[in-house]
Amino acid sequence: MTAELPTGPLTGVRVIELAGIGPGPFAAMMLADLGADVIRVDRVGDVDPSGFGTPHPDLLNRGRRSIAVDLRSTDGREVALALIGDADALIEGFRPGVTERLGLGPADCHALNPRLVYGRMTGWGQDGPYAPYAGHDITYLALTGALHGIGRAAEPPVPPLNLLGDFGGGGMMLALGVVAALYAVRGGAAGQVVDAAIVDGVAVLSTQIHALRRLGMWQDPRGGNLLDGGAPFYDSYECADGRYIAVGALEPKFYDELVRRTGFPLPPDEAPDRTDPANWPALRAAWARLFRTRPRDEWAALLAASDSCLAPVLDWQEAPEHPQLAARRTFVVHDGVRQPAPAPRFSGSPTAIRRPPPWPGEHTDEVLDEIGYPADRVAQLRTAGAIG
Repeated sequence: MTAELPTGPLTGVRVIELAGIGPGPFAAMMLADLGADVIRVDRVGDVDPSGFGTPHPDLLNRGRRSIAVDLRSTDGREVALALIGDADALIEGFRPGVTERLGLGPADCHALNPRLVYGRMTGWGQDGPYAPYAGHDITYLALTGALHGIGRAAEPPVPPLNLLGDFGGGGMMLALGVVAALYAVRGGAAGQVVDAAIVDGVAVLSTQIHALRRLGMWQDPRGGNLLDGGAPFYDSYECADGRYIAVGALEPKFYDELVRRTGFPLPPDEAPDRTDPANWPALRAAWARLFRTRPRDEWAALLAASDSCLAPVLDWQEAPEHPQLAARRTFVVHDGVRQPAPAPRFSGSPTAIRRPPPWPGEHTDEVLDEIGYPADRVAQLRTAGAIG
């Protein structure tokens, strides 16, 4: 198991990640995929040397090295600050005030490294009445209005996995914020705190829905709008084999292509005016009857090379094998593990997965040697339990 040579637009940037779960590690993965040297600070109690030299199964931690440090100890804090003093950015996902109590808050770090970009990942943000309390993806979606809008009419809201909150509104926003702040530092600005809150990020992602409401083009009851499954030409349908196809023929010319290629409608069904929502129930029933006449893959093959905007609903195992994703290498194999490839792509500084996910503490000695710790001091720190 060897690391590939540094590549990507963030090559030369060093990021310290204080280990957490969900959106923080996702942001760190994005930065590592883009070429940053990310060092993950794991807990000493999580160290299991028996796994060293083999890929850890958590793909979210790919692309970085791991050092195990007891941040609650004086010696551990010394090690963390030594790492931070030479870093460009730090990412942490604790509740507000935790790193301050550890002596690793923004003021502590900026006193040592004024150019440091200090990225903070929380659900509620660093302030506000909910800031001290726990939450999860679905909690944050509920308060932003996003969860209300996802689901069928007259049915309960449907959690969209944790893609919208944790990763879209959370980790991706943190990664963007860190990169923007690094750009400012390169232009001569001082380091600063990036306060990334999932509620803020999800709210920003829903900007278009707020705009459509103001334009009178979106109704608050879910499941009755153009993009939420209300429109029969933007929905999924069951096929003859029990699998599904997804239809997204919004524009008239694409809808016309779909109609022409499928032979819609089946007799004795009719094709009422699709622009009138009053016709949508009948139109949906007609499309549903048609799509149940063939298996999923027959529909996919019939409509593949067209502008009909129809696609098979693939499962996790099938998706990497689809010709479009295979042609673009949207999924790659690294150290024997198939996984999503880094994104987006760059013509002049290509990205790559440089190393597999590390086991906690796998690179402790390597990293400490790199920042100037002599072997006897490392032995003292390990004996004291400050490192793993």
